[in-house]
Amino acid sequence: MIPKIEQATKSEIKIFQEEKLAELLVYLQEKSSYYQQVFKKHNLAISSIKTLEDLTKIPTTSKDQLQAYNDEFLCVPKNQIIDYVTTSGTLGDPVTFALTEKDLERLAYNEALSFACSGVTENDVMQLMTTMDRRFMAGLAYFLGTRKLGAGIIRVGAGIPELQWDSIIKFNPTYLIAVPSFLLKLIEYAKQHDIDINKSGVKGAICIGEPLRNLDFSHNALSKKITDEWDIQLYSTYASTEMNTAFNECEAQQGGHHHPELIIAEILDDAENPVSAGQVGELTISTLGVEGMPLLRFKTGDMVQAHHDACTCGRTTMRLGPVVGRKKQMIKYKGTTLYPPAMDNILNDFNAIQSYVIEISHNNIGTDEICIKIATDTPTEKLLLNIKDHFRAKLRVAPKIEFHDKKIIQKLQFPAMSRKPVMVIDNRKKD
Repeated sequence: MIPKIEQATKSEIKIFQEEKLAELLVYLQEKSSYYQQVFKKHNLAISSIKTLEDLTKIPTTSKDQLQAYNDEFLCVPKNQIIDYVTTSGTLGDPVTFALTEKDLERLAYNEALSFACSGVTENDVMQLMTTMDRRFMAGLAYFLGTRKLGAGIIRVGAGIPELQWDSIIKFNPTYLIAVPSFLLKLIEYAKQHDIDINKSGVKGAICIGEPLRNLDFSHNALSKKITDEWDIQLYSTYASTEMNTAFNECEAQQGGHHHPELIIAEILDDAENPVSAGQVGELTISTLGVEGMPLLRFKTGDMVQAHHDACTCGRTTMRLGPVVGRKKQMIKYKGTTLYPPAMDNILNDFNAIQSYVIEISHNNIGTDEICIKIATDTPTEKLLLNIKDHFRAKLRVAPKIEFHDKKIIQKLQFPAMSRKPVMVIDNRKKD
């Protein structure tokens, strides 16, 4: 299930995307009150935007604008809306997205394509370990995509290792859809209940929400922990509600593949210009084929690196490397620039650490401070020094570390209304 456009030459993909961009601009000019105002304010004639390079003539759209003018992005009458979803609100107030029947079809196509990219076929059975309720787009996308692909699905939902294993043993899924750290809980439960995980029939996991790879695509500490115990393939996927699109790894596991029929992707520097080849920048997207709330040059806030070399799977599309971090979560700490994922990788190296949160704040002189709150059964000075030594070796700085009861960490990780664990609490004053 590889569309022809994903095996086309780079010039063919560019021409194809420029045709789709022209269609998007006409649609926004006719239907979007938000983008009509943008075009008018900046005296932009959409006919002047002919190439992907011309995109830089158009102002970017920020998350703040999407929050402040949410309703103005809607391009259809409300009686055409079939489903309402909201973003998780990790870095601010949640944003509502309205989906039409066509958008749901597109969502299903995107996910079927993404699963197929990771090697899932109609002969597989997938166990869904994320929620489909609470206005969550991802769970719905996984369900619709699995149906479109023709594979079987077991809708277990989030958490409850006992129920997950009961379903694995009863229904023999071949793939799991899960947050990778939850796979460690499944491994722990299996050990406690004499379940042979490597005879379970599970051959792979589509992993969401947490990185699996280092920037060179090698396994990070979290994925090593999983695969050292469980002989399964782990596939990384990157997506967001705003994109209505996913970047899934293929079986080569060298980055998430771009679907050029669904999205235009730019990697921008701080001046909102494309970065040089191989450089890290902010992923900025324009959605193609979205009917309800299409976006143009939307800045995702995620810092990534694009890869353009040929992939062994036969696709010629650009691939996205692991997310380096969220732009708003960049930390300047004692002269070093850090992103939370780099700290996650160090903390996941320690089996003694049961759970943790990273708190960022400003000190009394306005510079960044980091406090990592850890739950462990062995809160010793030796463990504390060992963790700090690892930070100094890997990142050249050691943050403040505190031991706390597991219940306190859990409460911090799962605030009211949260659909997924909060691993970073940013208490810095916003400008």
